[in-house]
Amino acid sequence: MNIASKIDHTLLKADASEKEVKKICAEAKEFGFAAVCIPPYFVRKCKLWLSETNVKVATVVGFPLGYAHTPAKVEEARRAIDEGADEVDMVINIIALKAGDWNYLKNELTSAATIVQLRGGKLKVILETGLLTDAEIIKACELCAEMTVDFVKTSTGFIKPGATVEAVKLLRANLPKSVKIKASGGIRDKEFALQLIAAGADRLGCSASVSIISE
Repeated sequence: MNIASKIDHTLLKADASEKEVKKICAEAKEFGFAAVCIPPYFVRKCKLWLSETNVKVATVVGFPLGYAHTPAKVEEARRAIDEGADEVDMVINIIALKAGDWNYLKNELTSAATIVQLRGGKLKVILETGLLTDAEIIKACELCAEMTVDFVKTSTGFIKPGATVEAVKLLRANLPKSVKIKASGGIRDKEFALQLIAAGADRLGCSASVSIISE
């Protein structure tokens, strides 16, 4: 299996430098990663650095806590796509989800999906499964399927436990095949990466990407 083609090579720390981001772009080109996932500040430069490759540029919206108001998230998403992002990883409003405010979430997901997809991008919705009950995860899956998002993602990687095999299996059991799954957070070795893929993950968000594929 070509694990590299399923990896979003990720650098989202608060003090990420241009040198570090340029390095992960070079690594993505060298190893054939699916995408780089970087702070919005670097989208334009990454698009330029990766312009002659098939590597996608992904960035984040409402990250990492998810509780920004919908218009703010939509503007973040619009700007990201306009500056060259191919994919947007947006944290769902976890507070609204736990409160059962489904109308709020339908508006958030519809608005974000529309602004991203009409510009040719892909929307990945981050659930932060470590904070949710199984029932909340299942309801989130129903909403994401109804709003036709492109991916549902387990975690930001900022809150433990991050990705788990159990969470990926639960997502896969409750999403249509048209909605893909991204596992992210705490993926540091090839064995765990393969377990997540076997459980149903289509994409992996990793900062340890090079060491994983070098095993």
